[in-house]
Amino acid sequence: MSEAQSANAGKQILLHVCCGPCAEWPVVSLKDENYEITAFFYNPNIHPDVERKRRRDNAAALMDIYGISFLVDEAYMEDVWHAKAWESGYASRCEMCYSIRMLRVAQEAKNLGIPSFTTSLLVSPYQNHEAVIAAAQEAAKATGVTFVYRDYRPGYREGQKMAREHGLYRQKYCGCILSLEESVYRDTIYRSFPGSEGDTSNVL
Repeated sequence: MSEAQSANAGKQILLHVCCGPCAEWPVVSLKDENYEITAFFYNPNIHPDVERKRRRDNAAALMDIYGISFLVDEAYMEDVWHAKAWESGYASRCEMCYSIRMLRVAQEAKNLGIPSFTTSLLVSPYQNHEAVIAAAQEAAKATGVTFVYRDYRPGYREGQKMAREHGLYRQKYCGCILSLEESVYRDTIYRSFPGSEGDTSNVL
């Protein structure tokens, strides 16, 4: 057993899961460190709700594969993004997004009596890594729960490969309705929603 494994033996951690594919590498890494993982899906930033549920279900499937307890908060906040709520207190919509989620995750860890938390957002080279860290650190300070920082980005490609092998759905946009509208895959994404016939006129 390595020094890190020995130090973390029996330690609990709440892993915020943004989606199944991004959770692959963090789960493997945390298990290698001997953490006892509880996964928590809280992503009110994913729109429309059919997409949020699709990512939730894939994350649940992954945790079932690894035998990890999976908790869900079904909050959905598309109206917050339409209202451009970030303009009143954040530099960008992404910073608002990270702040909302990290504070809720830290609060959940505290409520559960879990001493630390981290997030699968740290694996993606497409996220604002420093902004995620800043939001998590602020949440830790506000709740007294320890934020465990790991740079999982070197394992991103391997995690995506694992996701393919596990047959997980891999999305083509970050999550919020605005990122969907900006995506070059916009029309293809809308057509992929269950029951869709490609008519997106009433979505926004």
